[in-house]
Amino acid sequence: MARMTGRRILSAAPVLLAVTLGVFAVAALSPFDPVKAYAGTAGLTASAAELDQLRANLGVDRPLLDRWWDWLTSALTGDLGNSTVLRRPVADAIAERLGWSALLAGCAFAVAVLLGTGLGVLAARRPGGPLDRVAGALAYTLEAAPAYWLGLLAVWLFSVRLGVLPSGGLTDAAATAVTPGQVASHLVLPALVLGISQLPWFFLYVRQGVADALDEDPVRGARARGLSQRRVLLGHALRSGMLPMLTLIGSRVPELITGALMVETVFSWPGIAAATVQAATSVDFPLLAALTVLATAAVLAGNLLSDLLYGLADPRVGFDG
Repeated sequence: MARMTGRRILSAAPVLLAVTLGVFAVAALSPFDPVKAYAGTAGLTASAAELDQLRANLGVDRPLLDRWWDWLTSALTGDLGNSTVLRRPVADAIAERLGWSALLAGCAFAVAVLLGTGLGVLAARRPGGPLDRVAGALAYTLEAAPAYWLGLLAVWLFSVRLGVLPSGGLTDAAATAVTPGQVASHLVLPALVLGISQLPWFFLYVRQGVADALDEDPVRGARARGLSQRRVLLGHALRSGMLPMLTLIGSRVPELITGALMVETVFSWPGIAAATVQAATSVDFPLLAALTVLATAAVLAGNLLSDLLYGLADPRVGFDG
């Protein structure tokens, strides 16, 4: 396990380097002018000489490779630079937002896994039954529904029509402090929406895996020995049927990140979504590079986690083979 993890970490380094260089290259080709974005309304009346001087002060007039190399060497020492759009250190901007995004993504992931697994097991007990058909139809419908549309629908139903849950933000508008109770109540809708948007894949994988496992000889043997249906289902079929779902975890990380950005925007959740949008539209090189590296690292970590979980669940898989 340690050897495989070490190999994955070493192979991740060139990937992250290529991603950062790609971010700077794409940003350099972007039609957006970072100087005008930084200057704001003052840039409308500024002279060309003033804009050129500001461009030199920000360093955006330097060659692409020079800007990338300076950012990279500084990042390796812990200095991610200063955000031109947020006008503060990038590390501070990410640190104050990352925790809220991680909280939302973690809760949504738990919702997707738990509900998807539960529904998948129940549907696999009677393939073609009423529950299997209804849950399958809902799963395929949710696959086609964008996360932001689900978010708007949830706001209309639970906040506007029923008035039982807040529509957005981290706390109430009149709140003077951030309390766990208010955070929990404001987290319910975005976590459910993001979790439900990821649920179909977990449901379909578990449903198919458990249904196939129920037809395998070991499971049939367990039934022949007189074991209860509950024990056969949870103790034998579920473990075998969960193996394909473990490989799904890593592949869902990019979709989880993308969905989180849209859900955070809909619900005004104070995560990294707003910073990502601002960094992209304002060509904020340091912030954009840091956020992209963070997202890439999350995808690589998700793939590694999938392999580790699969190896732990199935002893036949060798970590260091």
